[in-house]
Amino acid sequence: MLKNWQYLVDQAKTLGRVTVSVAAAQDHEVLEALKAAYDLGMVDAILVGDEAAIRPMAAEVGLPADVRIVNETDLDKAALKAASLVRNGEAQILMKGIINSSNFLRGALNAECGLRSGRQLSHFVGSEIPGAEKLLFHTDGGMNVAPGLAEKKQILTNAIEALNALGVQKPYVAALTANEQVNPKIPSTVDADGLVQAVKAGEIPECVIEGPIALDVAVSPEAAHHKGIKSEVSGKVDIFLFPSIEAGNVLGKSLAFYAKAKNAGVILGATHPIVMTSRSDSAEAKTNSIAMACCLVKR
Repeated sequence: MLKNWQYLVDQAKTLGRVTVSVAAAQDHEVLEALKAAYDLGMVDAILVGDEAAIRPMAAEVGLPADVRIVNETDLDKAALKAASLVRNGEAQILMKGIINSSNFLRGALNAECGLRSGRQLSHFVGSEIPGAEKLLFHTDGGMNVAPGLAEKKQILTNAIEALNALGVQKPYVAALTANEQVNPKIPSTVDADGLVQAVKAGEIPECVIEGPIALDVAVSPEAAHHKGIKSEVSGKVDIFLFPSIEAGNVLGKSLAFYAKAKNAGVILGATHPIVMTSRSDSAEAKTNSIAMACCLVKR
């Protein structure tokens, strides 16, 4: 069981250092996160960006004086260079610095030097919620705007494979919608049922999935009992699969701001893990995202 972020950090520490390539690394909180991950024995870093801005920041946060810096003042070129360092094996994780997300992803997925795999990219987030007995994972609240069934199959496959790599086999999955009835007027309920059928057909890695299912039933066995619903996943969910980016964005931020959850996440579906945190994320959240990415590196 992945109890909390400390558990995952401890797991990452046992695996040995991997190298993170940072695009536009002149970002104080990103460098703070890298320093924390470096001190924990998880990573080394290659900092791509404006060397004149990076070097004093790196010294201020306490990164080693000999940390490798690749000078590139153009942000788009920095993203391309950072991705190419991962592609050619000099680093194993790509991380976003102070660059717009769309520009960063354009570099990350460049056909010539990026990390395209042919798979659907998806945002995979874990939440440490006060009072919860384990980390809860959700997808996709940051990449795919309005995925259909085909895209949701790939998003779910990404998430299950990631949890398998983190040590969770046959995870419990809730394909979230507004209710538990398949209704053609609510496309997400049709998609949720399609995901259940796809798992039964072996099209998606092994898991215990239910859908359509509302959040209250997925979270609370008492709510399921009150509604007269027999559920295998109620109260046990590892992965919440969102019907849309709005649902994922709202729930993720609600957990952070109202429930005081500690969120961290990575981009899945590329050849290597990608850490693309928000500018509003704390250094701790960025460090936890790095820890997750370290555990997902293929060794």
